[in-house]
Amino acid sequence: MKFFYTYVLKSEKDGNLYIGYTKNLKNRFEEHNSGLVKSTKDRRPMDLVYYEACLNEKDAIAREKQLKTGFGRAYLKRRLS
Repeated sequence: MKFFYTYVLKSEKDGNLYIGYTKNLKNRFEEHNSGLVKSTKDRRPMDLVYYEACLNEKDAIAREKQLKTGFGRAYLKRRLS
């Protein structure tokens, strides 16, 4: 079975979160920490602090969008504290 992942990274440099989705979590995490992702290359190193597995890409994208809202960020704050 193939999963899609919604994930949250935390920058060790500035403490801010990055929320994204991918079909290969390990590879994507390595891309972030290697500087291959434009939006996080100046915020490295990044720590993987949270992820969820989804059965399809549509659900992973929807969850990513949900986590980027105010309610989603409040949920993450509670979960990561």
